[in-house]
Amino acid sequence: MPSQGGDGNQGGPWGSRVGPSPDLEELLRQGQDRVRRMMPGGGPRGMRIILILCLLLAALGVWSAFYTVPSDSVAVVQRFGKYLKEVQPGLNFKLPLGVDVATIVPVKRQLKQEFGFATPGATDPYQSPQDGLKETQMVTGDLNAALVEWVVQYRISDPMKFLFDVREPSATLRAVSESVMREVVGDRTVDEVITIGRQEIEAEALIKMQELSTKYEMGISIDQVQLKNINPPEQVQESFNEVNQAQQEKEKLINEARRDYNKVIPLAEGEKDQRIREADGYRLKRVNEAQGDVARFSALLAEYHKAPEVTRRRIYLETLQEVLPGLRSKIILDEQTRSILPFLNLDPETGDRP
Repeated sequence: MPSQGGDGNQGGPWGSRVGPSPDLEELLRQGQDRVRRMMPGGGPRGMRIILILCLLLAALGVWSAFYTVPSDSVAVVQRFGKYLKEVQPGLNFKLPLGVDVATIVPVKRQLKQEFGFATPGATDPYQSPQDGLKETQMVTGDLNAALVEWVVQYRISDPMKFLFDVREPSATLRAVSESVMREVVGDRTVDEVITIGRQEIEAEALIKMQELSTKYEMGISIDQVQLKNINPPEQVQESFNEVNQAQQEKEKLINEARRDYNKVIPLAEGEKDQRIREADGYRLKRVNEAQGDVARFSALLAEYHKAPEVTRRRIYLETLQEVLPGLRSKIILDEQTRSILPFLNLDPETGDRP
């Protein structure tokens, strides 16, 4: 039988002993040496460093597993990118190391977007305009130009739709708001836009923006649309200001005339009613007095027919009773006196003769 070779493969595949060749053992030994050289410190010290790194990684995972949701928000949790659940405010737990991702959505906070101007210090990139002048330039229904500035206040009503149904809901809302405002302004004259039609524009724009937001499933609820400054272009602004001043002067004169009208006409109406009531009272008084005189005369006539002499004397005495108290001095003469001695009697109070 041929002798077994010195390559270490004794007995072949079915032999009594099968082991690694010397070349394979050498390769494994060299690999271990390379790993030891790559580990800082080598040996047990390197194992300690790996253990410390593992502990730090575990602490980082525990720290990233807990998160807090503010009171005016909810958290939408995704696991490996797939929607998992909606978490209410408070301290919550999620799988660490990027397995679960929690997105905070401020559902109870009122957000706003500004068109034509910007509030200093705003953190939302979609709140302030990129090109305010371009957004505000609009054409009215009578083919005049106007610079319209407005604010849209909204809330996030459905976090899931807000995050997943529309790619950029805030940018979409800006486009919707600008489109609706141009449509509403284009249906009115420049005088209506600048002066008397502001409330109608705000109400109509609010309704149309909400309809489009619902149609596009953006998960947004529009609370208010408020117009700010509405000005004509700079080239014709001076002429518009003169027209506005004239309209304001007209309104002022109309209000003053109405004030004078409301002051004079009700007073005249009151005086008229007062004089009518006085005339009615005087008429009733004279009628009642005449009726009383007639009744008194009729009663006196009836008594005169019964006793003429007595009635005549009574009338005479009653007449003297009314007349005599008004006389300042009195001289009573007897019928049988033939003559009297005149005398001068001065009134002690006035010095006049009687």
